[in-house]
Amino acid sequence: MITSILSKVVATAVTVLAFSAFSSTVVFAHGAPKPQHGGVVSVASDIAFELVTTDKGATIYVIDHDAKKDTKGLTGNLIVLNGTTQSEAELKPAGDNKLEASGVKFEKGAKAVAVVKGLSSKAVTVRFTTR
Repeated sequence: MITSILSKVVATAVTVLAFSAFSSTVVFAHGAPKPQHGGVVSVASDIAFELVTTDKGATIYVIDHDAKKDTKGLTGNLIVLNGTTQSEAELKPAGDNKLEASGVKFEKGAKAVAVVKGLSSKAVTVRFTTR
């Protein structure tokens, strides 16, 4: 009886490990996105967003399956949290695959949330932590 229970536990553990290995292979099938402009990359709704901080605010590059995603017609907001201080700016298309937000400042380790509308029927929320 103990042997039977032990066999079931081992079989379950092997199944879970095999499934875990398969799952992580699927998640990274396209490889982890890498920054192309020196920023921080986050993925939401199968689209990569690269946040690049600038002296004037921020630029977000939008990439859909390794191709530049045209930002014409996209709108949204960028909310930045530096410690307990919050600032917000409108995201506007800036040509090609760029969205720009003016007037927000980033400190090291700032957190940002971009809410982008126009990519699908629902707004896409993207979270970033700057370096």
